[in-house]
Amino acid sequence: MTGFAQVKGQVPDQAGEADGHLGFTLSLKSVNHRFLDLHFRLPANSDSLEMKLRRVLKENVARGHLELALNIERSGGETLSLNHELVAAYVAAFRAAAAEFDLAADLDLNAVLRMPGALDASVTPPNGQFDESVLHGLSEALRRLNEMREEEGRGIERELRARMDQVRKAQRGIHQHRQAVLHAYADRLKARMQELIGIQVEPERILQEAALLVDRSDIQEELVRLETHVAHFLGLLNEGGEVGKKLDFLLQEMNREANTLLSKTSGLAGEALKITETGIAIKTEIEKAREQVQNIE
Repeated sequence: MTGFAQVKGQVPDQAGEADGHLGFTLSLKSVNHRFLDLHFRLPANSDSLEMKLRRVLKENVARGHLELALNIERSGGETLSLNHELVAAYVAAFRAAAAEFDLAADLDLNAVLRMPGALDASVTPPNGQFDESVLHGLSEALRRLNEMREEEGRGIERELRARMDQVRKAQRGIHQHRQAVLHAYADRLKARMQELIGIQVEPERILQEAALLVDRSDIQEELVRLETHVAHFLGLLNEGGEVGKKLDFLLQEMNREANTLLSKTSGLAGEALKITETGIAIKTEIEKAREQVQNIE
């Protein structure tokens, strides 16, 4: 499900007071995804913090493509952080190249500090309070994100209930046409047998053959199963929680029943044509519901 949240925070000093020199902005953005897919944009040297953030997100989010961005904000008097590992690597590479090619050259510190990443104001500060402050900010960001996601979820739920209401109405409409379709089967069978035999067929014979045809072509079972699936679907919506995959499975089953229903009533006119039209409408509602279910955890 989609959502966005952003929080700002201040990192307290060693005395526990927010000194105003170090702050951060934490952003969360969530879009639809079948699984939980986490992406981080953090300052350098944030491996330990990333592990903590990842654990919290996994505990609070079940599905979605989730992006977390963390930016450090320092006051004007704050000095830049030196990336010691990167600078040391630059220096070592310079000396190795000078020795390999037997060059007499002095190392220019200004040139080293201009190398990308040598000086970085976004390097995670050593302040022990920083991780704790960021995690506290993440809790607030998750609360705001979930509020937005829940609001979207309520809208999706309303639409899904409306779709299921349309499926139920269509299913009941088909049930009303069913008896007329059974008579159409008998009439078609009678005409076909007369055509093949060329004589008047006894009514008992027609009834026997019609009974066999109806047994293979009756749509009552499909209607019952469709109604059962709709009731189960609405029950899951009432329960709440992580039901997205279950709802998607039920919609697949509904679609299967609709396809069987259409195949059994193909080739007939009259009332059967109305059933075909209604069956297609059912499939349309199911497909629209499936589009929305993909957004639910």
